[in-house]
Amino acid sequence: MGEESKGQRHTHSPESSAGESSLRQTIDFLSSLISLSHSIKVFSAKWQSIRNKLEELSSGLIALENCDSSENPEINGLILSMMVTITESYDLARRCVDLSYSGKLLMQSDLDVIYAKLDTHSRKLSEIYNAGVLTRGFAIIVSRPGFGACRDDMRFYVRDLVTRMKIGDIEMKRQALTNLHSAVVEDEKYVNVTAELGDIVHVLVSFLDSPETEIQEGSAKVVSVISGFDSYKGAVIGAGAIAPLIRVLECGSQLGKEASARCLQKLTENSDNAWSVSAHGGVTALLKICSLGDCRTELIGPACGVLKNLAGVEEIRRFMVEEGAISTFTKLSRSKDETVQINSIEFLQNIASGDEFIRQMVVKEGGIRALVRVIEPRSACSSKTREISLRAIENLCFSSTSSIGILLNYSFVDHLIFFLRNGEVSVQELALKVAVRLSGTSEEAKKALGDAGFMAELIKFLDSKSFEVREMAAEALAGMVLVPRNRKRFVQEDRNIALLLQLLGPEQEHSGNKKLLLSILMSLTSSNSGRRKIASSGHLKNIEKLAEAEVYDAKKLVRKLSTNRFRTMFSGFWHF
Repeated sequence: MGEESKGQRHTHSPESSAGESSLRQTIDFLSSLISLSHSIKVFSAKWQSIRNKLEELSSGLIALENCDSSENPEINGLILSMMVTITESYDLARRCVDLSYSGKLLMQSDLDVIYAKLDTHSRKLSEIYNAGVLTRGFAIIVSRPGFGACRDDMRFYVRDLVTRMKIGDIEMKRQALTNLHSAVVEDEKYVNVTAELGDIVHVLVSFLDSPETEIQEGSAKVVSVISGFDSYKGAVIGAGAIAPLIRVLECGSQLGKEASARCLQKLTENSDNAWSVSAHGGVTALLKICSLGDCRTELIGPACGVLKNLAGVEEIRRFMVEEGAISTFTKLSRSKDETVQINSIEFLQNIASGDEFIRQMVVKEGGIRALVRVIEPRSACSSKTREISLRAIENLCFSSTSSIGILLNYSFVDHLIFFLRNGEVSVQELALKVAVRLSGTSEEAKKALGDAGFMAELIKFLDSKSFEVREMAAEALAGMVLVPRNRKRFVQEDRNIALLLQLLGPEQEHSGNKKLLLSILMSLTSSNSGRRKIASSGHLKNIEKLAEAEVYDAKKLVRKLSTNRFRTMFSGFWHF
């Protein structure tokens, strides 16, 4: 029983081996103290800070095991000093667990003293590593916990990596950054753990200014991952990341620049950070990257994305224009890389939004031609890129008669009807929306749409299962038949009028907006041929029933049909 008690005391208390100073025993005692600290229910904030330091020291000592340190008196002295502090910490931990301390203020003071001693040990250990007095054989980083590991294990693993970043040599720092990047990329939980250990973000940000290329690249990659989470963008900004990220853009390696640009793109999704990027010269650096022809698309793509995000700030937008951004991005919109092309098109759209002067500059620099080229059927652009280009054309061009004229000259309508007939569903629907919007801009646009054969396509959509599609098709047709030559072309097809009248029947579940359909028919009565075909249709009774139901537009249409030689075809009397 005595031997068992002695063994238990050796396992759980540093006092039993106070005279021993081996590195392994010190690590074990630290582990025991960390475990005990989790049982403490009082002074939780102070013990959390102390536990962070204990974990930091534990990681540093584990790394020290893999170095040739046995003959180093400085390390032996540090370990002896640590043992004294660990013993004091263990005593305080026991008293906090047992609630056997004499007073709260005194205990708080004792805990502050212990924290300061542990911090001193940590800094001393870091100095030893940085002094290069150790011969590192190999540094085995703690294995990453398996899938489904508890949060404490994950936290210890991350804390171990960060300790090595702080006190290790270049290779140890590089390896730790590589492992941390793998962890945060593969499992979102590691992002949460990393961000919650606040000093880690500051360490990573400080590495952005490292003269060692691999350290700079590794930290930029990890910071970029963390910046992709809205909850932690504030922590990255608060650590002062913007300025060093821009310095990496200006002077870093290719991989460092790419990671930095991706990070800035994520951080500037919130326009609140736009001024910080601008204040540190970020706009100039990014424009330079975009204007150079020798940069990789992996860098130009996110650089375009950052500038696109910043274009919403008026003062920054004007500065970009003065620096030649319109010309630069018009050229980039022809890029063969999808990301670069999409970001460039969205940049042109954003920078010209609500600003007529800049919109005119986009037109002058050939922006409309560049956008139309994207939607040419023979181009190799993706459906996504075409959709974005169509939206940009709609936003930039439809408010100006001159811009619409340019679009028509560039065969825009021909491209539009091609995708209305042959495009993927998403592109087809957007082509329909754009055609409807275009049909309401000018008479020339209505004529061009009619000449291209749009009315035949729109008629098909009147019987679509989608109410929105039926509504848009009817709206476009109602506008287009106001043009005489479109009206004549429409009436020539007997099935067109028959379908309109049929869709007005009460049994039609998928009919379009009856008001719009009646409006189309009313326009068609402007021609003798149109009136005759409506009056002689077998579906005329559908209009009569609507008129009997006091539908004003139907009664108005019947009255129009009842005049002159068509009067005898109706026996009823219609009152208005």
